[in-house]
Amino acid sequence: MPKAVKGVLVQCDPSIKAIILKIDALDHDFIVEDLDDQTLVVKESKLVELKQRLEDELSNTQQMPEESGSE
Repeated sequence: MPKAVKGVLVQCDPSIKAIILKIDALDHDFIVEDLDDQTLVVKESKLVELKQRLEDELSNTQQMPEESGSE
């Protein structure tokens, strides 16, 4: 008998989607369906965890601008 999984439709930029796919590639625990280049269905029960991991990943990749000593 098939199982139903509650999902949330997530629309994002392709760059963000690529990061989400990378996060999901480790244990395949977040994505229910990959619909197109900007749309995913994510497990509702894992949405908060996915958001946190995405924020962590983005904070690791973003560089803070260096302050210059000249004015």
